[in-house]
Amino acid sequence: FLLVFDFDETVVDENSDDSVVRGRALPEQLRQSPREGSYNEHMRRVLAFLGEQGVRAADFRAVYENIPLSPGMAELFQFLSKHRELFEVILISDANTFGIEAKLRAAGVHSLFRKIFSNPAGFDRRGFLTLGPYHSHKCLQCPANMCKRKILTEYLAERAQEEVEFQRVFYVGDGANDFCPSGTLTAADVAFPRKGYPMHRMIQEIQEKQPGAFQAAVVPWESATEVARYLQELLKR
Repeated sequence: FLLVFDFDETVVDENSDDSVVRGRALPEQLRQSPREGSYNEHMRRVLAFLGEQGVRAADFRAVYENIPLSPGMAELFQFLSKHRELFEVILISDANTFGIEAKLRAAGVHSLFRKIFSNPAGFDRRGFLTLGPYHSHKCLQCPANMCKRKILTEYLAERAQEEVEFQRVFYVGDGANDFCPSGTLTAADVAFPRKGYPMHRMIQEIQEKQPGAFQAAVVPWESATEVARYLQELLKR
């Protein structure tokens, strides 16, 4: 089985970009969410500003490490650790590689993930955290720097070339940018949208407007223990 996770408000219970600026006074132009240009560019400017304010690697690492996991996520990870031979686990996120890896290491689950797809981030000579776009794509639904559908489709194709065929794909997410890749799932697959979040609402809308257009089974969750329970039941069958 392939299990795909989003990061912000899925693995962790906050948006990590918000966590980084909490308690810091941003100038007016950085307080507004970006209207023109991309969110990725906006975050680059925010990180540059924080660098100018003296925020360094250790400060960022401490913030990311302390973001709480979403409810039930620790239990889901325990379940996956017990069944490593059955699940290949990847993460696709519009956050950044530095923050994600810091959190996953702190939570002791980094080794569970075969691959992490996120915007590249690292520290320049000044010690500023820099951020890049992940890739470019032609999808009209997604932000310019990342289409998760493209990443997932390419990953499945690459694994197929390596003669790895997945019986089923499970997708755990919350955001609008998780709706796009979940549209590629087949009737054998399962989408796990976080209950009441944009991905869940968008799936409900398409199910109402175009019955049958969304093929995967849909299992909304409030606690990730519900995801673990579903997978546990599946293994018993």
